[in-house]
Amino acid sequence: MRTRVKICGITRVSDALAAVQHGCDAIGLVFYARSPRHIEIAAAAEIVQSLPPFVSAVGLFVNASQAELDAVLSQVRLDLLQFHGDESPEQCRQAGLPYMKAIRVRRETNLLQYATQYHDARALLLDAYQEGVQGGTGQVFDWGLIPAALPVPIVLAGGLTSLNVSAAIEQVRPYAVDVSGGVEQSKGIKDAGKIAAFMQGVNDAAL
Repeated sequence: MRTRVKICGITRVSDALAAVQHGCDAIGLVFYARSPRHIEIAAAAEIVQSLPPFVSAVGLFVNASQAELDAVLSQVRLDLLQFHGDESPEQCRQAGLPYMKAIRVRRETNLLQYATQYHDARALLLDAYQEGVQGGTGQVFDWGLIPAALPVPIVLAGGLTSLNVSAAIEQVRPYAVDVSGGVEQSKGIKDAGKIAAFMQGVNDAAL
């Protein structure tokens, strides 16, 4: 089965369409005001409306209130919610949409316990841990910390680029990979050439 690709931190229609053109399966929209890739609701709605069929729109939230979620969902058609904060399983479920839970991995992280707690998540997104940063660090974590067989699909994130994504896929065998900074010319602005190179790296991985 081929590895799926999500390109996160999309802020422009042109970048979304470039990602689609090069074969991504999903784009990510960051609804977290402290992120340099934060997007306003109206701009996100425009991006989602530009997507062709069979490309998923994923909304990233960090400890958002129900009112904040409702404000986005009333105007933006999202296929999947991505929770990057301290949300409990109950909080992840309350929006009534499919979700995945991001886990910032360090040596003491018990991923099997998280897989049990968030058993109905569509995936666990595994990212690098950095104190005080909720994601998008651009850092790679030790992939050896991932158990060989988690009972939920894995979306691998954290410092992925065209130079290391093949090795990441070959070692971890994730359901999908998630990239943001690794395909940018500046924060929130994607680079079509880097997207193409990243997708080539995914396709070159020996499965």
